[in-house]
Amino acid sequence: MNKSAHILLVEDNRMDVELTLYAFREAKLGNTVHVATDGGEALDYLFGRGKYADRADYPLPDLILLDLKMPGIDGFEVLRQVKATPLLKRLPVVILTSSKEEGDRALSYDNGANSYLVKPVSFEGFLEVVRQIEGYWLVLNTAPPEA
Repeated sequence: MNKSAHILLVEDNRMDVELTLYAFREAKLGNTVHVATDGGEALDYLFGRGKYADRADYPLPDLILLDLKMPGIDGFEVLRQVKATPLLKRLPVVILTSSKEEGDRALSYDNGANSYLVKPVSFEGFLEVVRQIEGYWLVLNTAPPEA
């Protein structure tokens, strides 16, 4: 990918947000990371509603990193709405969660997730996951044509 990618991180846990942003800085990745702290905010961002209406300031992401377990609108519902919307359905969605539950994994893939990653416990492991996400999804992977 030639340009700096835009990533939407959807995560309700403030510590996990900080850890993810720190890992991106440590890995020296030049991508812009936008953060939505719950499913409702993620959908507002993706659909360009409210404060996210200006696409110059809030462009559609090249990649969505999505937590599943959030209060209110959870990650499963965000995933369902993204994959049911013609303008958004081709956006790659990587589930980034601490859930190892087989049912969560199955439901994620059934609803169109492109990948399912379990958050490592150690920072070194998490840093490696971030590098792999960037290497595969933003460098090696050929993005689908726009819908």
